[in-house]
Amino acid sequence: MTQVQAAIEEDMLDVVLACRPIYSRNHDVSAFELLLQGENPNQGATLSDIQATSPVILGTYTRLFQRGRVQSVPSFLKITDEVLMAPQLPELPKQQYILEVPEGMLLTSERVERLRDLAHRGYRLALAGYDPDDSELDALLEVVHIVKLDARRLDRDGLRRAAEKLRHFGVDLLADNLDNGRQFRDCMELGFTFYQGDFLSEPSPVRGKKITGNKLLLLQLLSELHNPDVSPMRLEEIALKDADLTFRILKVVNSVAVGLRREVDTLSHAIGLLGMEEVKRWANLFLVSNERDKPEALTRNMLVRGRMCEVLAEISGRDSAINHFIVGLLSQLDALMDISMPELMEQVPLSREVKEALLDRSGSLGEVLSEAELYEKGRFSDLTLLADKRYYEVAYRHSTAWARQVQEAMTYRD
Repeated sequence: MTQVQAAIEEDMLDVVLACRPIYSRNHDVSAFELLLQGENPNQGATLSDIQATSPVILGTYTRLFQRGRVQSVPSFLKITDEVLMAPQLPELPKQQYILEVPEGMLLTSERVERLRDLAHRGYRLALAGYDPDDSELDALLEVVHIVKLDARRLDRDGLRRAAEKLRHFGVDLLADNLDNGRQFRDCMELGFTFYQGDFLSEPSPVRGKKITGNKLLLLQLLSELHNPDVSPMRLEEIALKDADLTFRILKVVNSVAVGLRREVDTLSHAIGLLGMEEVKRWANLFLVSNERDKPEALTRNMLVRGRMCEVLAEISGRDSAINHFIVGLLSQLDALMDISMPELMEQVPLSREVKEALLDRSGSLGEVLSEAELYEKGRFSDLTLLADKRYYEVAYRHSTAWARQVQEAMTYRD
């Protein structure tokens, strides 16, 4: 057992849990879908799962840094038959949970009445997997508040027909499994309120586009950081070419995200206190921050993935945890920059091992990155790196809290 494993065992839950973001039209995170696996891995949350995880969900997972402040967003919680038919539902804050009726639930009159009662008590309800040709689902349309439509199952015409039908019931529409920006724009035109899927992570490459501005300076800094003979004074000389960049680096190394007890006033001083590896981490963080016209949510996803890769590497005893962090962080750099990953690898000074992991998911770095990607999608049964899957949840929970802290620290303030 590693020191990291021993340190986190007391913080482990008996469930694994991931959160899929649900976005608004302007790409803000409006809510999270809880992907929860406990006693019934394929049937949603049980009463005991909900009771065990609710404090963690409300205290960590649903809090994020967005538009200059920490805020809480609601969570979609898929409910089992056990929960629906329970004599008494656990006390759940009605503003923080949206109860999701899972696809395929047998809609008996008793279940419909139970759902109607929940709605009357002030709970918001969502219906998953709606099919406009399934008339049996119509019984719920006057009960639920949100209807989810699967963009992989319904083509554009099917989404249009469903939207027209549902408009008469006054429900909000959620487009699920959006894989690209074109699908997102189609659903916006159809009047959808919420959007879910990997469309933010799908790049729109512009041929010949190059990294510009202070990102070029960061690349020069990263290149020097990979030079074993570089001096702190040389790095400071590079950073001082951009006063704003130097200010932001010093601001962040003095923040709670690093936790130093001494004030840092020069980059060479920061390097002396932090070490080259930690400065390399922050140079990579600034490379992915403040990209114009890109949503904060994408940066957040990159931060969570980078930190999770690093923690998984530490738990499993892998070497070069900082390289696992860099691989996770930069795995969506193509979407952030709108430059294809092969072209980016020609511009960014990284080791061959890191580049191969980013391009092919190969080697030890690629293996850990793949595990983090599987966890994000809720594919818990496909995880193989750690025998006890509860470690993944602790790593993910820590990473979401760390990402929130780092985003707050990296925000420019006069």
